[in-house]
Amino acid sequence: MPTIDGISDMVFRTTMTHAIQEVMRTMLNQRADFHSEIDARKPGDTTPESTGSQIVGTVGFVGDIDGLIYLYLDTEFAAASAAHLLGMTDDELEQAGDEAINDAIGELTNMTVGTFKNQLCDRGYHCKLTIPSILRGSNFSIEPTSSVTRRTYRFEVGNHRIVTDLLMKIDR
Repeated sequence: MPTIDGISDMVFRTTMTHAIQEVMRTMLNQRADFHSEIDARKPGDTTPESTGSQIVGTVGFVGDIDGLIYLYLDTEFAAASAAHLLGMTDDELEQAGDEAINDAIGELTNMTVGTFKNQLCDRGYHCKLTIPSILRGSNFSIEPTSSVTRRTYRFEVGNHRIVTDLLMKIDR
């Protein structure tokens, strides 16, 4: 059975970059540019931005590789993305409430992780997706256990930032 040891860091970065760029272009008509990689093991580098109000979508994948991807968006960008995806005005989205934004960001996360997973499948690492879930809050961070490897990337989409946090189980 294949393991993540057989996949280089560059493959994870290019796979995630392709997934974010493809989904942002297709679903939001936005350009996403890779900004940087965060290495939480290095002094001074941090986990994804946790200040301010955020909506975080997460979808897992299980199979030859097990993991989770968290997609961090500030609430302003999440609302604008939801309005675009749902074809709603800001007023209509406000009337629809947080549930509409949650659903849209859940679907955006699902598409991103699905695109990432499909690229893994093309490399011989077959897996299936879990259902999306949403976290809302401010000033929080995800703390993985020591049995996972973590890859975190920042992307710029217009005046906003998306952070992807990829957590994968090291062994079975």
